[in-house]
Amino acid sequence: MRTTPGTTTAITITDTSMRDITLKPTTLRSATASGRIRLGAEGIAMVRERRVDKGDVVECARIAGIMAVKQTPNWLPHCHPIPVLDAHLDFEPEDDALAIRATVRTIAATGIEMEALTAVSAAALCVYDMMKPHVDTGTLRIDGIHLAEKKGGKTQFGRKAKAGRAAVIVLSDTVAAGKKPDTAGRSVADGLADAGFDIAGYEVLPDEPEQLDRRLRAWLEQRPDLIVTVGGTGVGARDRTVETVQPLLSTELPGLMEAARGFGQARTPYAMLSRGIAGLAGGTVVCTFPGSRKGAEETLAAILPGLVHLIEVCRFSRPHEGGYT
Repeated sequence: MRTTPGTTTAITITDTSMRDITLKPTTLRSATASGRIRLGAEGIAMVRERRVDKGDVVECARIAGIMAVKQTPNWLPHCHPIPVLDAHLDFEPEDDALAIRATVRTIAATGIEMEALTAVSAAALCVYDMMKPHVDTGTLRIDGIHLAEKKGGKTQFGRKAKAGRAAVIVLSDTVAAGKKPDTAGRSVADGLADAGFDIAGYEVLPDEPEQLDRRLRAWLEQRPDLIVTVGGTGVGARDRTVETVQPLLSTELPGLMEAARGFGQARTPYAMLSRGIAGLAGGTVVCTFPGSRKGAEETLAAILPGLVHLIEVCRFSRPHEGGYT
């Protein structure tokens, strides 16, 4: 806490840090921002007819906007530097104003709306600077800058389930024997609960295929929307989760775990060693997560949008004819 000299007002100083986005999946993201600058009828006529002393207003403003997109993280402390894959600005003369619209696209783990808003703001300021010798300051006015559209990320690809029952089964000899606490399974259960799932069950088993098979079949009789096993996906002699789960699947969904391994591989060189699989067992989605907490959390982060889509949009949780074997 600091006190300004000559005053008794206390100012609390807190640490400022950028938001951690390491567990956010990359998606194609776009943002469109709009705004306008009022120039009056005569000012608009000068812009249309290119009679402004400083040059072509629209093209200068376009360049200013594109340059501003690239500088956004340098101006705004909480903006992450991200690749700008596309940026363009459009200008539409109105009766007494110039409308500005900027669209920016990226493939990244965070949104690009601030870049679009910054582009419109910088373009409008450029117009203001070029027109101030010709238009009185009472007429010149920037207004209406706002985010018009945003796509990608959680806005488009939901990470929250409106409803769904999930069971989490942890496979670990040491945890089952009480030699160490479970962190990976608990983290997965908490993550699913935060995503809107009702955790119908959580249990810990040793790495015994027969026990896992019995518990999986018992859970499948209850028809939950999702079963997640945690552990047993490696190459050890007792890592038999994959071999136990695979015969129960009626439809394999290799893309889920391919996405998880790709996501993890960008964060650790060992993700490629996971043998995890996923698929449908009747109307239930079954996924096999790695046993480390980090690996389990990364897997959930990578496939959660797909799980929500499977369960809610494709409605795989509805009753199916026939069994799961």
